[in-house]
Amino acid sequence: MRNKLQRWVPGLLGTGLLSSLVITAYAAHRADDFVEVTSLNPNIVISLPYATEDNFCDQVLYPVERCFLRRSVAERLDKVQKDLEKEGYGLKIWDGYRPRSVQYKMWAIKPNSNYVANPRRGSRHNRGAAVDLTLIDFETKQEVKMPTDYDVFSLRAHAYYSNLPKEVLANKRRLQTAMTKHGFQIMKTEWWHFDASGWTRFPLMNRRLGELAKEADALKEPAETDER
Repeated sequence: MRNKLQRWVPGLLGTGLLSSLVITAYAAHRADDFVEVTSLNPNIVISLPYATEDNFCDQVLYPVERCFLRRSVAERLDKVQKDLEKEGYGLKIWDGYRPRSVQYKMWAIKPNSNYVANPRRGSRHNRGAAVDLTLIDFETKQEVKMPTDYDVFSLRAHAYYSNLPKEVLANKRRLQTAMTKHGFQIMKTEWWHFDASGWTRFPLMNRRLGELAKEADALKEPAETDER
């Protein structure tokens, strides 16, 4: 087998096929990497209730208030943000990637699959392929009027619930239109939740947010220079 590879590799290099295969593999891996959303677009506001006690679990679930997603998912959000800015709006994210261990904690408190995914099957959040968010006024950074607050588990919070004031309906539809344009799917029981199409390609993960934050910080550090 080794002799065959020795004969094939020079031929592949000569045609450029090997280089193309390496580039394709690298691009696919890079798309699967976790990336901090604000590193792609600092205009996206991050406000994570799960990094505070102000959530339906009444406890701090995240050690840091930093949002991570799969790179290809975050790149879609970047496009959504840029589209919305043209209309005077922007995005505020409430949740992105969520470690699976946190999913178990949530399920213990709210074991209702209409609103909290069973951790045995996992959530799209655990894959880094789902995001909870709302619209804000781009200039003031204030949230616009939406059907409910975050994590209100009621019929009024359903994505297609329509017995709402015209302004609220218009805001919800603006968000839905912007998100679906760039490959996000609407979750019918939560107006704020969107899944990235193709989410099945990403495995369930339990990487700690603190670890991801340290890795992101390391990438920001300037490279050491040789002063000799």
